[in-house]
Amino acid sequence: MNQIIDQIVQFLQQGIAWIFNFFKLIWTWSFGQIIAIFQSDWQSLPIWKIVVLALAVAGIVYVLYKALRELWDAAEKILKAFIGLLGVLVTILPYIIVAGLIAFGGSWVIQNVNF
Repeated sequence: MNQIIDQIVQFLQQGIAWIFNFFKLIWTWSFGQIIAIFQSDWQSLPIWKIVVLALAVAGIVYVLYKALRELWDAAEKILKAFIGLLGVLVTILPYIIVAGLIAFGGSWVIQNVNF
């Protein structure tokens, strides 16, 4: 049984590693393309190519703004979920204390009371 669980965990780790490597590849390629377009020689281009370049830069800015907005929303949701988790942990703390007191009392009775 442990071997099956280990294989499943290893498969999941390999899958996650593959996904992150794919994201890294796409990320590196995309930023290489973005940097390349910003390194274009604006002065030597004809006017129509400058217009295309300006449109491409505007498109890049818009898409990156949308990506940052999505990232911000996700970070906000993660923070809210973390705060909710902390709230639940604080809420269940009295139950944990009561369970500990019951265990302590039961242990004390078992060890110290003789009929």
